[in-house]
Amino acid sequence: MAFYQHWRNVPKRVWSWPSFSPAEIACRGTGKILINEDALNRLQDLRTILGKPMIVHSAYRSPEHNRAVGGAKASKHMEGTAFDISMANHDPASFIAAARKAGFQGIGTYPRSNFIHIDTGPGRAWGDPFPARASSFALDQAPARERLADSRTLKGGGAASIGTVGAAGIEVAQQTLAEAQGAIQPLIGHLDTLRWLFIALALGGIAITIYARIDDWKRGRR
Repeated sequence: MAFYQHWRNVPKRVWSWPSFSPAEIACRGTGKILINEDALNRLQDLRTILGKPMIVHSAYRSPEHNRAVGGAKASKHMEGTAFDISMANHDPASFIAAARKAGFQGIGTYPRSNFIHIDTGPGRAWGDPFPARASSFALDQAPARERLADSRTLKGGGAASIGTVGAAGIEVAQQTLAEAQGAIQPLIGHLDTLRWLFIALALGGIAITIYARIDDWKRGRR
């Protein structure tokens, strides 16, 4: 085992678990990290068995942080042998079976907080059962690219461009007709109305583009 006052101090040469980073395993309250090679080897094995990413809520806890969060006095987290894993992208039953296969014998289930505690301590189990789920989660797939034809940003930008060009074109036509013979002067009023319609189209397109960008930003923050 190796202890570091902060996860940033961990040399790259000693970190052998490619699916995880020192920041994920370090104490959430202090940044300190205790590297337990055996436990991390099992965690990496579990990641390989599952074949999909694991979201680590909590791993090592310094004694002071463990007290602050109300952890057990002899919590395995302080030994670097316990991990709390989110069930956001895992089926709980399948996860528990895989965890036991990887060598984790301590299993605690927390359905209200949607995570499962696993540790390398003696065989034991506690907590409430997770409610049955309609189906197991599918394997992760690469996110599909947004089709350009369906992009709200492009649609809004296109409308803004059309409106801007149209309004400018009408203004040029008005100026040209104003210099023409009086017989076609009545058309100028209609063209003025059309010009305002193009301006409204341009403003609407700009509004759609701004809304789409803000909405996409909010989704990315979730």
